[in-house]
Amino acid sequence: MATFCASDGTRLAYRTYGDGEPLVCVPGGPADSRYLGELGGLSGHRRLIVPDLRGTGRSAVPEDAASYRCDRLVDDIEALRAHLGLPRTDLLAHSAGANIATQYAARFPGNVGRLALITPSTRAVGIEITGEARRELAELRRGEPWYPAASAALEAITRGTGGDWEAVDPFLYGRWDAAAREHCAASRPDNPEAVAGFGAEGAFDPDATRAAVAAFGAPVLLLAGEYDLNSPPRAVAEYAALFPDAALVVQPGAGHYPWIDDAGRFGTTLSAFLARS
Repeated sequence: MATFCASDGTRLAYRTYGDGEPLVCVPGGPADSRYLGELGGLSGHRRLIVPDLRGTGRSAVPEDAASYRCDRLVDDIEALRAHLGLPRTDLLAHSAGANIATQYAARFPGNVGRLALITPSTRAVGIEITGEARRELAELRRGEPWYPAASAALEAITRGTGGDWEAVDPFLYGRWDAAAREHCAASRPDNPEAVAGFGAEGAFDPDATRAAVAAFGAPVLLLAGEYDLNSPPRAVAEYAALFPDAALVVQPGAGHYPWIDDAGRFGTTLSAFLARS
C-alpha cells in the first residue's frame, strides 16, 4: 500500500488496483476502503486509486480531530491528485464519499474530468430523505424472510424510538446472502471519532455547493440502487438535476452496494460512462 502526505502532515494511505487511466475512488463511511474492493471488476477497465480517509484503514489518525470534517477532507483528495501528478482526474465516490467528491468538484472544477456518484449521500446539497420515502422502498422487500424484523427496526429508527441499525442491514443489499453478510461486516466504520467529526458543524454549505455544481461542466453519472433505503432513487434523481450534464441510472435489483448485487451490470454502466467521448 502506498502513502502520501496531507497538507497538515498526516500520512494517508491508498490502494491501487488494475491498469490504465487512473480513477480516484472515494469511499464512504468514513470506513476502511477495503469494502470497495475492485468495484466488481471495474479495475479491468481503469486503474483504481482508492484512498483510506484519515483515521480509517491504514491512514494515520490526525492530530487535529476537527480535520475529520467533510469539507476538510476535500483537501486530502486534492493532495492525492497532486501526489499522483495528475493535472486532472476522473473521480468516483460512494455513499458518504459523494459529499467529499461533490464539494471537491465545487471547489476544484478544473481538476475533474468525469464525476461518478454511486448511491450518494445527499447531505452536501441539502436534499432531505424522509421516513416515508424509506418506508415506500422497504415495502418492495415485503416478501423477504428477514423483512418483519428489519421493518420493525426501521420503523423504530424512523420514529426515533430505536437505534438497531444492524437490523436494517438487509435493506442495503439486493440479496441478503452469505456474500452480502460478509461484505456488510467489512464495510462498518470502526473509528467513531471520524464518523462523528465527518458531519460536524460547518461540514456542509448546501446553498454554496448547489450554486457551484450548477456551473460544473464535466460529465456526471449518478447511480442509484432500486432498493436502496440510504440513497433512494427519487433523491438521487433530484441530486442529478442539480448538474448541467448529468445522467441518472437506477440499477434494478440493487441496494446500496450495486457492484456487490450485480457486478456485471455495474461494470458495464461505469465503463461506458468513463469511456464516453
